[in-house]
Amino acid sequence: MATKKATKKAAKKSSTKKAAKKSTAKKSPRKYSPSAGKQVETEMREMKAGKLKSGRSGKKVTNPKQAIAIGLSEARKKGAKVPEKK
Repeated sequence: MATKKATKKAAKKSSTKKAAKKSTAKKSPRKYSPSAGKQVETEMREMKAGKLKSGRSGKKVTNPKQAIAIGLSEARKKGAKVPEKK
């Protein structure tokens, strides 16, 4: 009986050591700042509520891609970290 308990304890210890190891891969830096994400999120909410209007024409925005573009554009104006337009 003593050997069974000892092997169970050894198995538990080895499994916890494997889980404790962290990956050594480097993370890439953020392309979009968290504030830019929040800006896009608010624009998407406006679009879903039917309150988002496009710039000059003032028409309702119904396309999610267009709402994202508006959010990123406004984030750029505020100075958030956003890649340049293509």
